Amino acid sequence: MKAMEKVKVTTIDALTPLIGKKVIVNEKEIGIFLTEDGKVHAVSNICPHKQGPLSEGTVSGKYVYCPLHDQKIDLDSGEVQEPDTGCVSTYQVEVIDGDVYLCL
Repeated sequence: MKAMEKVKVTTIDALTPLIGKKVIVNEKEIGIFLTEDGKVHAVSNICPHKQGPLSEGTVSGKYVYCPLHDQKIDLDSGEVQEPDTGCVSTYQVEVIDGDVYLCL
């Protein structure tokens, strides 16, 4: 089993609640989101339907809405909500001393 690599991608102070931030790690675009409850989420930044940049979408609760066509995506599971279908990859996030790390 491969050990998880932690990659620092930003700081908690650089995140704005309900506003996404795009980072690129290992040639993958990842959207980082700070929700109103203070949790940090990371998902693939590319919507599975029209490849919209999710980091530019609207965040509400634990969901992000694609800016191109309003597809609703769960930030915990990556699942696209009905009536649409699909899924984006999710990434484990750790916040250590104010630094935000992705676990890959």
